[in-house]
Amino acid sequence: MRTIARVAVSVFRESVRNKVLYSLVCFAVLLISTAYLIGQLTAGQDIKIIKDLGLAAISIFGLLIAVFLGITLVWKEIEQRSIYSMLAKPLSRSEFVLGKYAGLALTLVVNVGLMGLAYYAMLAYMATTFPPEARAAWPAPAVDPALMKALGLILVELLLVTAVALFFSTFSSPFLSAVLTLAIWVIGTFDADLRNFESVVASPSAAALARGLYYLIPNFGAFDVKLQVVHGLPVSWDYVVTTAAYGAVYVVLLLTGAVAIFSRRDFK
Repeated sequence: MRTIARVAVSVFRESVRNKVLYSLVCFAVLLISTAYLIGQLTAGQDIKIIKDLGLAAISIFGLLIAVFLGITLVWKEIEQRSIYSMLAKPLSRSEFVLGKYAGLALTLVVNVGLMGLAYYAMLAYMATTFPPEARAAWPAPAVDPALMKALGLILVELLLVTAVALFFSTFSSPFLSAVLTLAIWVIGTFDADLRNFESVVASPSAAALARGLYYLIPNFGAFDVKLQVVHGLPVSWDYVVTTAAYGAVYVVLLLTGAVAIFSRRDFK
């Protein structure tokens, strides 16, 4: 565990020094802030627009961070030949992979936390500037604790995307890893459509393939509760915990596969 922790800290330090990472976070914070101005264009719906755009910004830019860093974690070490010196140390390949993932997971937690703070700060500002009669028409308070449920599931989704990116990076190039990761994310986002695909196609083989993908690919749509929390609809903690556990199972399976593949790679 200490070895994994040391690798994770090293990855975290390297990630926070990455200028691209700072650019993404700053741009996300800027987008969250401008959501306030965009919300003013639709009278009476401003709080819903701001909440929705803010959560979408955190999700999208968190996805970019997860994919960009996840696909380069292993490849960069191989490309720069530093993998040889690292594995020459008392460091197993499984510890290397798990440490890399833990470091990026820590990076995601910190960055999503920073974007979440900026998001809540903007909503708190709205709560103090809008008149009481306007706030009374809102479906939920500006600083709604339920938003934490949406942010928490966004973070779990990003951790799962990171595991997917890391899995592909153990045996493919960064470009192919990015394409495959984004493809898995897009398919998983519309996973529910795969279940009913047989009702819109005549080919039994296509229907069977769609159903196989439905059971194999993670259902990323399950992590999206933005619509519910924005409109003040209830999202139970049982659902949040169950969905988070569902994501954790996939993360474990993907990391197990990544370790198995990386352990058998020949770097000679």
